[in-house]
Amino acid sequence: MIILGTDESRRGPVLGPLIITGVTIDEKDEEKLKSLGVKDSKKLTKKKREELYPKILKKIKSHKIIEIWPPEIDNALQSQELNLNWLEAHKTAEIINALKPDKAFIDCPSPNKKRYEDYLRNLLDNKEIELVVEHKAEKYVTVAAASIISKVYGDNIIKELQKKFDMPLGPGYMSNKITQEFLKENWEKHPEIFRKSWISWKNHKEKKEQKTLDNFQR
Repeated sequence: MIILGTDESRRGPVLGPLIITGVTIDEKDEEKLKSLGVKDSKKLTKKKREELYPKILKKIKSHKIIEIWPPEIDNALQSQELNLNWLEAHKTAEIINALKPDKAFIDCPSPNKKRYEDYLRNLLDNKEIELVVEHKAEKYVTVAAASIISKVYGDNIIKELQKKFDMPLGPGYMSNKITQEFLKENWEKHPEIFRKSWISWKNHKEKKEQKTLDNFQR
């Protein structure tokens, strides 16, 4: 039996893409993957994740990584039909349909697992596939492997953006002072990499609009 696990990384930052990864293995090879020390990426150091990344790729049967960049995220949040959870469901379905597993373990982003599973199943080519949709599904080794791949892959994209702009971006989260400064100085210069539906980006836009209005009224 071919089993699949999916997980995401970079759901919350103000800049860069959301990453969703799916990995498949033959069920009989689960122990081989576990023997590497694979577990939830959040419980591993950056060094350990980077060490595991190529080892995981050698052990799994197949994988698929999807990058969801800010314009697509913003469009989903501004639409009547989608939100971030449903967008993630569409991308997860794309992964499942491409890799064609017999069983899929899904880390559920929605508080309503049943509703999310029904929505996801409706997007699948194989409506009879066995789905295990759970919160904190990283306890399943395929999901944990997907979480590591997503995290390392996303970190590498941030490194590439830093090279492109030749300046530090930080990790992209507003809890980081470097990211705060980069957003402050570049929200208009490089709008394509920012999630404009995030309040942190909107605040800078509103400040400029208010300043422009104040100057106009003088």
